[in-house]
Amino acid sequence: MKNFFNWFKNSTKIKRWMFLILIGIVLTCFGFSKMLSSEKLEIGDLLQIVITFVVGFTCFILGIVYIQRRNLEILIEKNSVNVDASDNNTELKKLVSKNPIYEKGPNIVVIGGGNGINNILKGLKNYTSNLTAIVPVSAYGRPSNASIKELKLNPVDDIKSSIVALSPNTEGMDDLMNYTFTDGKLKNLSFGDIYLYVMQKIYGDFTSSIEKSSNILSMVGKVLPVTLDEMNICAELQDGTVVTDKSKIAEIVSSKVTKINRVYINPSNCRTAPGVLEAIKNADAIIIGPGSLYTNVIPNLLIKNVAKTIRESKALKIYISNIMTEPGQTDDYDVSDHINSILEHSGEGVIDFCISDVGEIVPEYIRKYNLMGSDVVNIDTSNIRNRGIKLIKGELATAEGNYIRHDPDKTAKLIIELICGDLRFKDKHNDEQYVLLNSRLKEENKKAKTAKKEAKRFKENKKEKKDDEVIKRTSKFSNKYKERIESIKESEKTRLENIRIHEKAKKMIDEEEQKEKEKFLKETYSKKEKK
Repeated sequence: MKNFFNWFKNSTKIKRWMFLILIGIVLTCFGFSKMLSSEKLEIGDLLQIVITFVVGFTCFILGIVYIQRRNLEILIEKNSVNVDASDNNTELKKLVSKNPIYEKGPNIVVIGGGNGINNILKGLKNYTSNLTAIVPVSAYGRPSNASIKELKLNPVDDIKSSIVALSPNTEGMDDLMNYTFTDGKLKNLSFGDIYLYVMQKIYGDFTSSIEKSSNILSMVGKVLPVTLDEMNICAELQDGTVVTDKSKIAEIVSSKVTKINRVYINPSNCRTAPGVLEAIKNADAIIIGPGSLYTNVIPNLLIKNVAKTIRESKALKIYISNIMTEPGQTDDYDVSDHINSILEHSGEGVIDFCISDVGEIVPEYIRKYNLMGSDVVNIDTSNIRNRGIKLIKGELATAEGNYIRHDPDKTAKLIIELICGDLRFKDKHNDEQYVLLNSRLKEENKKAKTAKKEAKRFKENKKEKKDDEVIKRTSKFSNKYKERIESIKESEKTRLENIRIHEKAKKMIDEEEQKEKEKFLKETYSKKEKK
């Protein structure tokens, strides 16, 4: 009986639809009763009965539809990830089964590397647990018998960063993975390197060790290296220079004042790591970028069959443009230049949508980037649309320390809205996936509005407080020096009055002198005329 009354709590949002059903029943019954009790029906009475009946029946049907929809939302919310124990959603646990029955959100594959995609992963993990990060590894072909000393020579920073991004406690995992020993035999080694080394020793395969980490570290989703084959990222510059060391590409491009013509991998037939192509084939959405265009994003697409599988996929293919250009790689690049480079390396059909930032960036940050040779990426809308790519703009930039990054929540929300729109277009309004995402978007929008109102209120209160302090300080000053202020005012008034009297007296004297002068001249002329 207790569980029955839980349905009437505010957190369930069921009562409103029950009330709508009740209104529908009352109006329908009223229409029937009036029709049966009336001996003679006039046109006005008949019209009233029809309207009452139609409105009542509509309310009844809508109430049934929305109460069923809300039941589905409650069921999905119960089985969704990242439910805050302090949230009102915990009340819903009493209403539904404890066994999860749905896959938790759409399959999303994120391809790239570095801090760019990690911020995207941080945001997306709040909407789905079916996340796969496909990243390049700076230590390809690590032998299984490598010694612990070799770890510091072959860091796997992108793998570690993605593990951190997909962890439930991002800050805690970041501290753990990046903790560096300062003494003993482990000096200069990080915990993350040691962990990956030990996992590879246990499971014998680098990919398997990373996949197992998903369960061991309770990650939301999984991380996959794009290949296990040893490879080198090379660049051919416009002046014909070939750079075979990835770490020196930007330096040589800047020193030669040239641009990158293309990048390629050596050897060119590197195989994809297990699970990569399957993840792309099963994806509902494929996210490319953001990240270093020529060293983190495009190399993933050059691995055998990766670009081909993306082109053949029916998933939404979304490119997230960088906010700032990268010195030595994308100097003076517009958004369309980034897109053109990706398409030239991987072929047409790997991008359907492009998400770009149009938010305001604090000028001080831009100046810092300008000093490093970087600038804001220009959005050349017409050139993007000429490639048949739909442009989506949003205020996505945020300051993270001294850097400009994509805001995880805002960017993820824009991606999920795009997926929801696609599901709606496919007439999947009642699909559990759509209901789940739509419900979460509504909650996020509500939280965003509340946060915005609180920020505005805080700002107004701060301003009022400041104004009150100014008034208070002014009032205190006035009370202390009141007599002195009055004396100064009186002296100033007297001084101005004296000046006015002096000017008036001077004017009178001047007028009198003018009269005397005219009188003298008149008398002089009259005497001359008599003579």
